[in-house]
Amino acid sequence: MLRLAEILLEPRAAPSWSQLRQIGVEEAVGVLPRAFVDWRAHAPEQPWDYGPLALYRQQVEDAGFRLTVLEDNPPMDRLRLGLPGRDEELEHVLELLRNMGRLGIEVLCYNWMAVVSWSRTSTALGGRGGADVTGFDLSVWDDAPAAPGAPVDEELLWETLDWFLERAVPVAEEAGVRLALHPDDPPLSPMRGIGRIIRTLDAYDRVFALQPSLVNGMTFCQGNLALVTDDLPAAIRRFGSAGRIHFVHFRDVRGTPERFVETFVDEGPTDMAACIRAYLEAGVDAPLRTDHSPTLSGDTATVPGYPTLGRLHAVGYVQGLLEAAGNRGPSTE
Repeated sequence: MLRLAEILLEPRAAPSWSQLRQIGVEEAVGVLPRAFVDWRAHAPEQPWDYGPLALYRQQVEDAGFRLTVLEDNPPMDRLRLGLPGRDEELEHVLELLRNMGRLGIEVLCYNWMAVVSWSRTSTALGGRGGADVTGFDLSVWDDAPAAPGAPVDEELLWETLDWFLERAVPVAEEAGVRLALHPDDPPLSPMRGIGRIIRTLDAYDRVFALQPSLVNGMTFCQGNLALVTDDLPAAIRRFGSAGRIHFVHFRDVRGTPERFVETFVDEGPTDMAACIRAYLEAGVDAPLRTDHSPTLSGDTATVPGYPTLGRLHAVGYVQGLLEAAGNRGPSTE
């Protein structure tokens, strides 16, 4: 069963939280609770420690949600690059997994994009009716210098991912937490001299072969993967039936990996209803959230792609698709 969840980006309860709960969203995707860390204490806790996570989960529950996904992580670039200090970074991630298990937080969404994270070159392109949409154009970076630490070879990243999964998967299994690896955004390599490896469907087959445990799964980000396959429903059935889809980002884009724009969830080239049917046919049981919504006139987005009105429109659209496909909606309590 697909369960509609939405990301709560604010450090404390905000009006958008109430609006999302009022329209029927019951699950929440959270970020690390940095606002709950008391740096005045003699031995300050980190945001991945139990205390801050427990306070954050309680706040989310007080707002009427169940916190089921964390889409954030401690620093991991030394892990990704195999640099001195990676053992300390690994221990922070393992501590996060253990604490998530203790608190009943089911899924950790993480990525293997070293140095250069997810990237957009524009955040206010003109979309339908003049709505602001985000986009990417590789040519903007034609004269950009190499990123710090470049060059980074792709095979190094495969080696470090293997090293990480060998140590993280057993801890995730014991904690009852599923690992959901997000694809590279955009799916290009290299980016400013930094290799990228999670940018094809076949790359995920290699990831799952590294550690066959079913806790080793993926975030099926439709916007990224629509840029690398012409048949998104088939990809959903492929990985969903294998039990590898642990989290879904429901969005659409128009263009190519080198140049694309985000679209409203109802206007892009992808058959979104067919995608929903594919998840259900494959037996996917995972949280799904909308992603990178356009900003409507009169609205604001503190984080580009996460406005209030655009997200409400996207949620309503997804609810309609889920209901039409027989995936029953939330309660009315």
